Amino acid sequence: MVGVPLGAYLALAVFMFCTGAAGVIIRRNPIVIFMCIELMLNAVNLTFLSFARYKFAMVDPSVQEGSRQALAAADRAIGGQMMVVFIMAVAAAEVAVGLGIIMAIYRLRDNIDVDELNLLKS
Repeated sequence: MVGVPLGAYLALAVFMFCTGAAGVIIRRNPIVIFMCIELMLNAVNLTFLSFARYKFAMVDPSVQEGSRQALAAADRAIGGQMMVVFIMAVAAAEVAVGLGIIMAIYRLRDNIDVDELNLLKS
């Protein structure tokens, strides 16, 4: 199979994750922080999918398509795709809850700067 090597996918995922992590650390706007967290989750998704594709591509080409070995390889490759579905569900829940909290804080304070928020401290 000719295509993009695994290292290129992993390099892109590392770049995306590091960019997201730097954004979470540097930025103070909660919306931008959520976007950076989403970028980090997408980097993890890319890693899972690239490893799943790589494992599926490692099947011997001489193996027939419907054989047990081919089905076992496809079953192993589906694990990465299942993790991506779970991560997307967690990301959707995180956005829904996080934006709800941000909107509630904005209604109370008229300011959503992370450095000035001490509303959640008790």
